[in-house]
Amino acid sequence: MTSWRFAVPTVLGAAAFAAWITYVVFPISPQFIEENRRMPTVSEATGGQDIASEDEVFAYQRAAEAILKRNPNAKASADELPLITGRIPLPKPRPLPRP
Repeated sequence: MTSWRFAVPTVLGAAAFAAWITYVVFPISPQFIEENRRMPTVSEATGGQDIASEDEVFAYQRAAEAILKRNPNAKASADELPLITGRIPLPKPRPLPRP
């Protein structure tokens, strides 16, 4: 029977060695990094198609207006939430279990 003291470091070492071999055999080219760093524009991401039709935009605007009619003071930001200024109670430590 194999002990965990031997199995866990062996598996971790094998994974690290496999990662190192992959890094050495398949290096990342600077061109690959530059291609992935640039974010696609909306027209590139959608294939040049409109994201939403005019009917969908109109329906969205009607829904937004209906929501704001119910609560005109609604905001989509948490910037104006009050900061925590008081003392925050921490949990009390539990006693040690007795055998």
